[in-house]
Amino acid sequence: MFPWVAHANDWKFDAELFKTYELVVNLQPEKANELLNRYTLNTLHKIYVQTLNETLQILITEDHARFTEFDEHFKERIKYLEGLTPSAESLFLLGEIHLQRGFCYLNLGQELNAVLSIRKANALVTECQKKFPGFIPLKKTAGAIQVMVGAVPDKYQWFMSLLGMKGSVVTGQALLSELRNSGSSLKIEADILFFAVKGFINQKFDEAASGINDCLKEQPGNPLLLFMGVNMLIKDARSEEALQLIHRIDQQTPGLPMHYIHYLRGEILLQKGEYANSIEAFKKFIEVYPSISFKKDSHFKIALNYWLLNDARNAQLCFDKAKVTGSAKAEPDRYAAYQLEAGSLPNKKLSKVRFSTDGGYYKEAASHLQSISLADLPTVKEQTEYYYRKARLAHRMGEISAAKLFYQQSIDMTKNNPWYFGANAALQLGYIAKEQKDFTNARKYFELALSFQRHEYKNSIDSKAKTELELLNPKTQS
Repeated sequence: MFPWVAHANDWKFDAELFKTYELVVNLQPEKANELLNRYTLNTLHKIYVQTLNETLQILITEDHARFTEFDEHFKERIKYLEGLTPSAESLFLLGEIHLQRGFCYLNLGQELNAVLSIRKANALVTECQKKFPGFIPLKKTAGAIQVMVGAVPDKYQWFMSLLGMKGSVVTGQALLSELRNSGSSLKIEADILFFAVKGFINQKFDEAASGINDCLKEQPGNPLLLFMGVNMLIKDARSEEALQLIHRIDQQTPGLPMHYIHYLRGEILLQKGEYANSIEAFKKFIEVYPSISFKKDSHFKIALNYWLLNDARNAQLCFDKAKVTGSAKAEPDRYAAYQLEAGSLPNKKLSKVRFSTDGGYYKEAASHLQSISLADLPTVKEQTEYYYRKARLAHRMGEISAAKLFYQQSIDMTKNNPWYFGANAALQLGYIAKEQKDFTNARKYFELALSFQRHEYKNSIDSKAKTELELLNPKTQS
């Protein structure tokens, strides 16, 4: 192999463009544009950085109007690339642009356009893999597609099958891992995608948070890594640590505004029991976030804060506002819509247990649990949730025997009711069995999680259970 061929296969940016690329992944789009406008050395590398710069702006701001402008740029680049003699770089770039358009369409709720764009990207990736199997950057595009299609919810599987697309989370992770260990300039993106999959899909939030922390040692000010770290720490019930990363984001040099941070801050303050401060954070998010996503849930959470402050009047006003605000596409919005349709206000004591447990404030959660009597649980749903909350707290505190007992109680009491307690209890029992190397029971519980047909978290729980069943396949077990 000639050394310059290996270098081309790795796809390394020159020093000038790499500086611009770092500005892009550090969410400094205007500064990046200034440098891109002067850059003339490598047109294909420039196209990649330009497209990523615009895609990140759409994904983070959810600015629908801006996407119309950027999509014209995407179309111009596609036309230019299609006019070139096919090469590893041109096919990779075409696949990447179609994939990034797909990401934008998904983010803006245009699901049909998203699937069509991802299908086109998949076809280009397949062609490039056949013709240029040693081209390293392709592992990013191929890995992302494998993960996305492999984790798609059941309700979209028929459409994916119709389009002839199949995916595997395991295969996708392997491809991203190979890119992370290469000499490619795209290693930064591979790190972010790899740990996103590790956390959001594999539910290994502790491993994801640890990996992101290692990346932050090399790039301490990278807002994307900080943002990912916040999300992973919240999911790992380490909200106090997440709050420290939010403070670091607050001190960042002005760049692309990360409005979603206000939403996450509101979540943590609700978990901490700082209800007035949580209300202010959610109000700030509603004020500055340009998309309708998470607006229904934000009004719902403001109402919950008022409810927990014993301000029934403002709570009701905000519940009513939530009913007519936003959409129910994002999962938090769907859950809020489900709760609002139920028409009954949530149980205050159970809510406090839930939020404290979710944030890692276990002493407070245990105290709230101990204060609950049978008289506080007048309905079967509340009684079921009580055992589910006991299971979650015991699991978080490492009391596995108790957690297993309470999870099973949650499953038995959920029965065919449209509550997520039984489905997630089954999922968690699957994780516990897998951790204990009891793969037979792990499979049984993951399949049980899939069997619950009606609940507000079905898409995400099904996706996680399906991924675990794939990992339990003998071919994928190490």
